[in-house]
Amino acid sequence: MHLIKDNSIVVTKNQYTAEEFIQKKIDLLKDEVEPFYAVDLEDVCNKHIRWITLMPRVKPHYAVKCNDDINVIKLLAYLGAGFDCASKGEIKKVMDLGASADRIIYANPCKQSSYIRYAQEVGVETMTFDNEQELMKIKQIYPNAKLVLRIVTDDSNAVCRFSMKFGADMNTARKLLDKAQEIDMRIIGVSFHCGSGQMTSKAFVDAIQNARMIMNYGNKLGFDMHLLDIGGGFPGNTGTEDYFAEISAAVNQALEEHFPDDGHIKIIAEPGRYYVASAYALATNVIALREMVDSETGNLKYMYYINDGVYGSFNCVLYDHYVPEPHVLTKGDLNEKYTTSIWGPTCDGLDCINKSIQIPKLNIGDWILWKNMGAYTISAAVQFNGLPYGKPIYFMPKHFWDSVKAAFQSIPRKHQVDTCIMRLNSCDCSNEVEDDMLPWIPEDFIEEAAVVTSQ
Repeated sequence: MHLIKDNSIVVTKNQYTAEEFIQKKIDLLKDEVEPFYAVDLEDVCNKHIRWITLMPRVKPHYAVKCNDDINVIKLLAYLGAGFDCASKGEIKKVMDLGASADRIIYANPCKQSSYIRYAQEVGVETMTFDNEQELMKIKQIYPNAKLVLRIVTDDSNAVCRFSMKFGADMNTARKLLDKAQEIDMRIIGVSFHCGSGQMTSKAFVDAIQNARMIMNYGNKLGFDMHLLDIGGGFPGNTGTEDYFAEISAAVNQALEEHFPDDGHIKIIAEPGRYYVASAYALATNVIALREMVDSETGNLKYMYYINDGVYGSFNCVLYDHYVPEPHVLTKGDLNEKYTTSIWGPTCDGLDCINKSIQIPKLNIGDWILWKNMGAYTISAAVQFNGLPYGKPIYFMPKHFWDSVKAAFQSIPRKHQVDTCIMRLNSCDCSNEVEDDMLPWIPEDFIEEAAVVTSQ
């Protein structure tokens, strides 16, 4: 029997859910109790197919900041997606993995000067701005850039709001276009972002209408306004499929009304969580517990400490307003539930994942599954107290591997990867896959499988 290695792609003969895959992994563990992700790359592919089916006019540019996992970037590049990058590091990573400069929008309205120079050096021409100072800075550094004016939106119904930091109002947007004309800068379109986790399709509809007005004004000034970027905010958790379909229908209708397909307008978006949220399931282990008696009710209650926390994979609790839901993987009594709090492993009292939740009694060594953990988790995780956060193990059925394996082959690189900026959660993969490389061979789980390990 062989254990699979972390940061591996496991190709299985049969189809497995993340929970089934995690359970098989756990069954093989002895002393290894580090947290890990089961990453369903086929789920990412299915999201892409759904996107281009429901919004065929809108080309997705994956928001790298949401999850900078190398294998996700490789797969989406292979599928033809573009990329929304917010820094030199993200541009470099995407281009090192084979994406060309014309598939990147530098969608950060506040850019460091040296990063603008880097974008110019590597040929990334399209970038956003939302104020005169940024416009003048780009003029000085990169006068041939193709600029996209970001306008403000009503993101009051979003989980994470951006309009208090980014975006020009309608009057300011017109003045910025006047200034751009005066200094001979090239404006090619308008962008907006309705907020991460947007909860209403109306925000997209209103923003599209406003974008049309600004682009009309730009066209009157003589600009060739041919790019509309409708940003991100699209839902990606399991169970949000109908809501995404609703947003797609509303966006399509608004585009048809304000941007009819004349062959000239290019429309893009910046989905992040949409692609990766449901693809990542996190497995954590109970490393300690405290049993207490509630002073008011006299009932037992428990504190559980697990091996990942808010400084690691659960930073989404602090930064993304996410409320993760635990699914216990235990063979004990699941009917009787107790008031419980769940804590991370660090020495900080802030490291609390759930303050009060009703779950069955757990023991040290039991495992907890956390679904929908792909968005804004490992991309912002750190090893505070020297404690590791979850590392990914990728799994997919062989029929899917056969259709996408070219995405994970080694590629010629014009720009050498700077290892100092490559995150620990990201892994590169070798270009050789052999069907006889079995990740495990328990009697009840014989797999025709392959493992692709990091170079």
